[in-house]
Amino acid sequence: MLKILLSGAAAAALLTGASLAHEPHAPAFAASVSAMQTGGQPAAGAEQTETERLNAWFQEVFEDEIARSPQSMTSLGMISDLDAYGRWDDNSDAAILADFERGQARAREMRETFDYEALSADAKLSYDFFALQAENDARQHAVRDSRYAFSPMRDAVSGLVTFLINNHRVESEAHARAYVRRLEGMDAQIDILTRRALERAENGVRLPLFAYPRLDAGAAALISGYPYAEGENSALYADFKEKVEALELDADTEAALLAGARAALTEEFEPAVQRYRAALDEMEAEADDRAGIWKLPDGETAYAASLAQFTTRTDLSAEDVHQIGLAEVARIHAEMRSIMDEVGFEGSLQDFFEFMRTDPQFQLPNTDEGRQEYLDRATEVVDRVIAAAPAYFDTLPEAAIEVRKVESWREATATGAFYSRPALDGSRPGYYYVNLAHMPDNPTYLLESLSLHEGAPGHHFQVALAQELDDLPMFQKLAWNSAYGEGWALYTEWLGKEMGFYEDPYSDFGRLSYEVFRAVRLVVDTGLHHHQWTREEAIAYMLENTPMTEGDITPEVERYIVWPGQAVSYKIGMLTIQDLLARARAELGDDFVWGGFHDAVLTAGPLPLPLLEQRVDAWIAEVQAG
Repeated sequence: MLKILLSGAAAAALLTGASLAHEPHAPAFAASVSAMQTGGQPAAGAEQTETERLNAWFQEVFEDEIARSPQSMTSLGMISDLDAYGRWDDNSDAAILADFERGQARAREMRETFDYEALSADAKLSYDFFALQAENDARQHAVRDSRYAFSPMRDAVSGLVTFLINNHRVESEAHARAYVRRLEGMDAQIDILTRRALERAENGVRLPLFAYPRLDAGAAALISGYPYAEGENSALYADFKEKVEALELDADTEAALLAGARAALTEEFEPAVQRYRAALDEMEAEADDRAGIWKLPDGETAYAASLAQFTTRTDLSAEDVHQIGLAEVARIHAEMRSIMDEVGFEGSLQDFFEFMRTDPQFQLPNTDEGRQEYLDRATEVVDRVIAAAPAYFDTLPEAAIEVRKVESWREATATGAFYSRPALDGSRPGYYYVNLAHMPDNPTYLLESLSLHEGAPGHHFQVALAQELDDLPMFQKLAWNSAYGEGWALYTEWLGKEMGFYEDPYSDFGRLSYEVFRAVRLVVDTGLHHHQWTREEAIAYMLENTPMTEGDITPEVERYIVWPGQAVSYKIGMLTIQDLLARARAELGDDFVWGGFHDAVLTAGPLPLPLLEQRVDAWIAEVQAG
């Protein structure tokens, strides 16, 4: 099964076990998507090598899968199929099962059809990638009913809105009509998710109590404003109206389109959101405060599957992860104390944490002007990184990156910061989003490190570069492995020091603050889901061991509760990349070069960590061979 990093509802569906949708409408689309795959194709009339046969098969699979997913097509900037452009993915239980079974059958077909030993080294890597992905799908499918259907961290309902606003381009009247058709189809999407959540709740899969008010607040924000009531335009209507007005159509056509959107929003979307809110109330009435996945049916197996998914490793137990976290917290605290000595601070580490949390020098005003200053500073950091990057990277992404504030209508359920990939056709840049709803949660000493992680050279260099590579199968370019992607982004926070950033010791303390934050995640995630910690115990541990504010820590802990295992991916991935870097430097000595190492890490797509290790080892051997 093809896994693609998407925004909005499609991403939420994939993360909960769903795949891509059905009913392909592919003739014209297949030709356009075929043009994207330029590597590994033989000359006309030439006999194919085994590698060329495998790459051709990968491309066929990709085209078939992507054509089943209107949302994937839209996310990748493929909008020529107007029928698909007006539809949503099929996220029904039957579709999820069919997608899973098709993916498993394709993995068997690959093993039975292709001679592994006759493949090139790169093709073997792709073969192994595809096989490991299928194995992970099987693990996750087995525990799918022990997972939350939606949560504040994967708010699939708000995700529908995000998807339309960020991905549905309106370049013609036909595109606008397709937008309206999607508005008309949102009720079915919401109802599927609502039914699934209610069915799982009947079997004991209920979110903790804290989650329901957050979800309800996010839902209420979606149906506030015009056309649901007097006032400012709602997020969806404002987006559609702006896009339609930019077309400069005749007045009657524009009025008809806007009337169609209003009808869809008030007659389909709003009632579905209200049904969803009623279901939240119903589930909340039977919920409790227990935090860990251990409370759910087959919870222990489900947590082991989550750890395997998010670390891409099956050799780490929950206790292994817990102990790694404790060791890393102790190591980073020692480095933090060195900075305390450097700035002449007297007191305990916890005293210094409190100083960093509260001192006004690290705060920008909680005003529009303060938010704009934050965005300007973050943009400056990204620009400086891109200027310095050629000394450390041989291959750089061509796509631009833009720093944006999280929109007000999704601030309540959005994380503190995140990255959204550029369109495959170059029509949309990569976006580095920052949630600036409450400026005290965005201290300036963390700004530099955060911008390196979410912007450049973090997610932007990894995600945008991967999809621009010509010689990778499309599934490999567009896949997502959290340990690789988040591990890389956390590694680049550390790399920034090598590149000459963090000249201010407080900013360097910010780097360590984020690193200890990710190390603490190993302890807290396993504490909650393996050691059965309470939410309050997890918050207390983070307050004791990080300089984060309680206002920032509380939603973080709630994130770990509703998204088991994901938070451990950052530090496990970073440690793996750092171990590979140390190995390369030790074995290559003076022959080590940053650009070569980073190409080895970045130019094969988001590899599972065992395959990343193989690739770096192969690069080391190649350099040694001269």
